[in-house]
Amino acid sequence: MAPEEVRRHNLTAVLDRLHRSGPMSRSELAQKTGLNRSTIADLIGELSRLGLVEEKPGTASAGPGRPSPVVSPRPKGATVLAVEFSVDSVAVATVGLGGHVYGKVRQARARGTHSVDETIEEVARMARALLDDFAEDQVLVGMGVAVVGVVRRRDGFVHLAPNLGWKNVPLGALLGARFGLGDAVMAANEADLGALAEFRRGAGVGATQLVYVNSEVGIGAGIIQDGQPMLGAAGYAGEAGHTLINPDGKPCTCGARGCWETEAGEAALAERAGLTEFVGQQLIEEITQRVDDRDPQTLQALQVTGTWLGYGIGNLINVFNPDVVVIGGLYQELYPYLREPMEEAARSVVLQAPGEAVRIVRGSLGVDASLLGAAEMALSPVIADPAGVRAVTPTEPPDRVEA
Repeated sequence: MAPEEVRRHNLTAVLDRLHRSGPMSRSELAQKTGLNRSTIADLIGELSRLGLVEEKPGTASAGPGRPSPVVSPRPKGATVLAVEFSVDSVAVATVGLGGHVYGKVRQARARGTHSVDETIEEVARMARALLDDFAEDQVLVGMGVAVVGVVRRRDGFVHLAPNLGWKNVPLGALLGARFGLGDAVMAANEADLGALAEFRRGAGVGATQLVYVNSEVGIGAGIIQDGQPMLGAAGYAGEAGHTLINPDGKPCTCGARGCWETEAGEAALAERAGLTEFVGQQLIEEITQRVDDRDPQTLQALQVTGTWLGYGIGNLINVFNPDVVVIGGLYQELYPYLREPMEEAARSVVLQAPGEAVRIVRGSLGVDASLLGAAEMALSPVIADPAGVRAVTPTEPPDRVEA
């Protein structure tokens, strides 16, 4: 490896550790990265000059000698705009290194088809106030976007987002033009980004193999293998909701029959509970109330849906052998009611060896998992090449970009 590549690798190792774990002393960084203390000092000096970290005096200790300075990620040195297009809402946040959230706003929207152009304008309005709050020395480095749909990650092209009514939308290019950010826009599927967020900042911290199961209208899965997102040949891996689970099941919106989401998705739960007039958060609130009232139909609906959910999770465990399965989305909120039948069903289909190695847990980031994952994705190029950080300057709203 050439000397410049070695140096970039070492800068990445130090910045990544600080980004994920927070403030550390130089000695702790040396221990965690395996680099010697003189190398650490040199790397911290360069990262400080780049504005990505800062050092402050450590707290006094009872032992001899001066306390070691504490190194922290500097969120202002690299901040991103994160955007999420979900079934029921649009969200925007500004997030800096270390996962520091400067501002966040979420706007509920009725389900159904939404114009791409109008949606981008809505995001622009939401983002304007957050960007206006930037400090003079705050550096914007890009935008990360989570979409509830099939997304080509390399350019943010949305092949299909049925719950938004979108098909073949060059979303990355449209947002880049609208905000004047060019190609500093990255977009991906919301389950993949939920997995990334829970892996780095949530219930999956410490795991190396993770499966994130996300449910809104349908079911998707995000997969982390050996600490890296598993995306597939073209970036479309994780469409677990459209795996066959019941050959005698109902037709699915994808055109197949017996898909996992037809048995364990939101619509299936609502139908079993007799609550088809409710969706999203209203459905969760109604189910919670009826569970409190010990309504037998609701309890049975949760039992059956949890069982089908567990069968699918068991299949994923057999295929991917994860350390942890994280439950997000709709079922993160209903997890206490689904846990027992879900775990029982998963155990009934999973092989003994992978079953003994896995934990099934509730996500800890809630509704913001995919939004925070979008920020993590957008910050990844900074961590991969700290010396290559380039600030981008969003324009004042230009002429509208028609989809």
